[in-house]
Amino acid sequence: MASSSLASPSAPALSSKWWKYDVFLSFRGEDTRNTFVGHLYSALEQEGIYTYKDEETLPRGESIHPSLMKAIEESQIAIIVFSKNYCDSSWCLDELAHIMKCRDTRSQIVMPIFYDVDPSEVRKQKRKYGEAFAKHELENKTKVESWRKALVDASNISGWEPKHIANGDESKGIKQIVGEISHKFHLVTSSADENLIGMEARLQGLTSELQVGSGSVRMIGIWGVGGGGKTTLASSIYDEICRQFDGCCFVQNIREESKRYGLGKLEGDILSKMGVDKVGGGRCMIKERKPNNNYNPGYALLTAHKVNAIHNIRLLNSDEAIKLFFKHAPQDYRLVEDYEQLSKEVVSYASGLPLALTILGSFLCDKDINEWKSALARLKEIPDNDILEKLKVSFDGLKPVEKELFLDIACFFRLEEKDKAMEILDACGFHPVIGVKVLIQKALITISYGVFDMHDLVQEMAHYIVRGEHPNNPEKHSRIWKAEDVLRICAMDATTELDMIQAITFNYNKDYLLQDLPPIVANTKHLRRIDWHGDFASPLLTNFPQRTLCHLSLRNSSQKQLWEGYKLLPNLKTIELWDLDNLIMTPDFEGLPNLERFILYGSRCLEEIHPSIGCLERLVLLHISGCRSLKRFPPISRLKKLETLSFIGCPKLFKLSTIQQQNMEKLPHFLLDNSGDEVASYVESIPNFFVNCWRCGCSKFGGVKCCLEDPSLPHNNMKPCLCDSNMNHIGFRFFPKDLRKLDLSYCDMGDEHISSSVWELHNLKTLNLLGNAFSRLNFHLLRFPQLKCLNVSQCKGLVELSELPSSIAVVLADGCSSLETFGDISNCKWLWKVLVLESNKLSPLYGDILLDSMLQGNAGEDYFISIILQHQIPNRFVGWLFRGNKFTLHLPKDWYDEFCGFLICFVDTLTNPDINIVIKQEVDDDILFEIWKESTEIVEHVYGDQTKTYVGYVPFGSLRHTTLSNLSYNMISVSMEVGHVNETCVGVELVPRKSKGDRPQTTKVATNSSEFWDEEDYGSKTFTIQDDPKSSIHIIWRPLNGIMTTSY
Repeated sequence: MASSSLASPSAPALSSKWWKYDVFLSFRGEDTRNTFVGHLYSALEQEGIYTYKDEETLPRGESIHPSLMKAIEESQIAIIVFSKNYCDSSWCLDELAHIMKCRDTRSQIVMPIFYDVDPSEVRKQKRKYGEAFAKHELENKTKVESWRKALVDASNISGWEPKHIANGDESKGIKQIVGEISHKFHLVTSSADENLIGMEARLQGLTSELQVGSGSVRMIGIWGVGGGGKTTLASSIYDEICRQFDGCCFVQNIREESKRYGLGKLEGDILSKMGVDKVGGGRCMIKERKPNNNYNPGYALLTAHKVNAIHNIRLLNSDEAIKLFFKHAPQDYRLVEDYEQLSKEVVSYASGLPLALTILGSFLCDKDINEWKSALARLKEIPDNDILEKLKVSFDGLKPVEKELFLDIACFFRLEEKDKAMEILDACGFHPVIGVKVLIQKALITISYGVFDMHDLVQEMAHYIVRGEHPNNPEKHSRIWKAEDVLRICAMDATTELDMIQAITFNYNKDYLLQDLPPIVANTKHLRRIDWHGDFASPLLTNFPQRTLCHLSLRNSSQKQLWEGYKLLPNLKTIELWDLDNLIMTPDFEGLPNLERFILYGSRCLEEIHPSIGCLERLVLLHISGCRSLKRFPPISRLKKLETLSFIGCPKLFKLSTIQQQNMEKLPHFLLDNSGDEVASYVESIPNFFVNCWRCGCSKFGGVKCCLEDPSLPHNNMKPCLCDSNMNHIGFRFFPKDLRKLDLSYCDMGDEHISSSVWELHNLKTLNLLGNAFSRLNFHLLRFPQLKCLNVSQCKGLVELSELPSSIAVVLADGCSSLETFGDISNCKWLWKVLVLESNKLSPLYGDILLDSMLQGNAGEDYFISIILQHQIPNRFVGWLFRGNKFTLHLPKDWYDEFCGFLICFVDTLTNPDINIVIKQEVDDDILFEIWKESTEIVEHVYGDQTKTYVGYVPFGSLRHTTLSNLSYNMISVSMEVGHVNETCVGVELVPRKSKGDRPQTTKVATNSSEFWDEEDYGSKTFTIQDDPKSSIHIIWRPLNGIMTTSY
């Protein structure tokens, strides 16, 4: 074969009635007309393949060019015979360009033959092809680019080289070529439906994945939404390959048949079709034919196995969809002008789903235009039951908890962030981690860019299930997500029972007048979730006995409090309060024993948090943001399960008045003994102060006792904090020792808060101090031995970072204009990501110091590196940067033995680029580079203060799980998707191994990657690897992804 890559067209494959010719031959007459092409044409005709060859088919006196173009369009397969002088002819190149256009627009099958010419000469326009194009550049400038693209695209398609077929025997080679072409046409005649729209293009991809003839057992899973064509594709590929096997059979409707008759009968039917009388004989037959088979005995052909590959079906594009629809609708297959817009509406509704197009087309085929309009109007309100019932098959196969999970996602969380939705679904007891995996496997949902999604009709099916037998009675639905349904329920009699409702989402609109409506929640008995945006009938939460409530989210409400006094809600796990401007009191938390997440945002009037929050033993996340009046917060050190704590934009919580500061200075330090007498006597003399144990946070008056009464503890670990009862001083000693994430952004914290004492949080992984006022951060006092990510961005007064913990992996210091030093980072062996943007006072050599230190760390062998600097170019790239947004590096033969990875440097004014890195075998010699030799001073003058330098490192060791061991790779290509070509500069450099011969072994256990703190969401990872086993390794580098602004 000429090329290892097979480009599959994405446009529709038309039915056979659209083709006038089976094959169109494109060739250079003077090279092959009376030799190879003449013999090929005769062989095709003898096989019954109707072939267009210009002098044989064109009537005398007819203009050649238009007729050739029309003949190309009317041919199902185009065979291009590339010969030495093919490229000399502008006619041949025009033919070629039109053929490739038909391949894209009409799914014409293109099959190249490279006759006495190497495919690389065609692809790269070398030798005779290069000479021909040099002439065309002078004579046909307007067409040269389209011709060049057509040559490259055609030469990348799998084809034949006659000199490599049948040992160069031309007659045998032609016989083999014709046999394969004939086999292509067998598909059309053998399929049950000869008009399968788009099937040929889809078969090409699946055929390559099956690797028939490789000698190995291959199991391919065809995955896709119900009604998307999985069975049709499987049937077609079966027809395509079944003749190559001694025994084969095709079984449909396995789920239904096995439920009805059992798996044993199905197995017997399969073996019978393969000529075996009994199950035992089937085992023997399989064993004889495939001694090393990996099938389980008994149910060899029916048992679920781990497949070798998953083939995702591709739904119909708009052109394919309209063709399939008209195949079943207008009998004459003609577009009627009056029907055109209506047809587009039907196709849009079906969203490429073949099942829907077939059912709707068959239904409308004998209807007039008014009936079409009526049917479409009805579809928008009431989906077609035939379609939904067939889609429902996948739903019916789910377990009860999976059904509930799916209905919640379809009704509430489509196009919502997956991680946020998963927290709510988990609170509702749906165990979403395993459940979502099942739903994806069933093709009921997808996750794209970190959000849930699904086919429109699958969502309609979910709504159809929820509405059930009462589509017009929302009070009898399990889920309410439409505002009009909420209003209808609110307008009902106050005594109406709402026992069926489990979850409500409502978005308030000023047009909704709810003041005089009865509270909807009070009459529900099984409500587990409320998500209410806007004001509501007051009071919403006063009289509801919602012991089943799991999740409560309120937004933009004018409530001053949620409810009065104590209320027992034993199943409530999450509370989210957003922009409740009038809120002055949080609820009594003692009635919420299972609360796991409490989020409070933008309550500007709130001054204190109810002290009972310190009793929430199951609390995992506590997020307080934008509460600028908040002054008092109770001790929370007893929250043993708390992992994430955020105080964002709460400056008064850390602010000490002048009087308070003076009082703090006068307070003595006490050693809290077991009796607490000394502290108690002092407290009696200063009644405005209260005592908190530094160690446990407990508050006691009178006979003070620490809850840690173990006399073996050193006294200096039990110093009390004496604070004015009207103040709010919070020290890190108040925080639970198991805290993993801490966010204190924009809390106006100064040096007096950071450096006043030793902080010890042994399990802290993430610390966000964004936008604070301290000038120094010394980790000699901040004892966070497991800290992975530090964010000090926008700390304008920060001068020095010192003694960073050796565990640190990510440092973000954007906008630190006073920053002078990071201190010694030579001990930070896990550091891989650093961001230092905007002007600062760091040494001009700091970029080199930083990069060299990181390369000497653990990342140098096993992990990526990403550095962003404000207009500072590492010395190793000065004079070695090239102008442009793309760069190709040719790898030496010994690259895998001699080098441990490669560095990339981009200089640009962009703030959030996407950088593509491709490692592959093919080489593109057409890329031209202009070396950039200006000094850094000139660059600064040219680019200005907004220039940013992005330095990345890709170690070969991090790609062990990919096809990197394919040592035929000889090229690294990097490109910036959105770059200013005239302002962008780029360079790539291989990094030598620390010692020669230190080649990594594929069996080597890589360094523990968790130490690099790569806990970013999939959709926002800095480096994403996309490994294509056929051709290349593709890495997407997004330097600013995962940049943390807040912890929530």
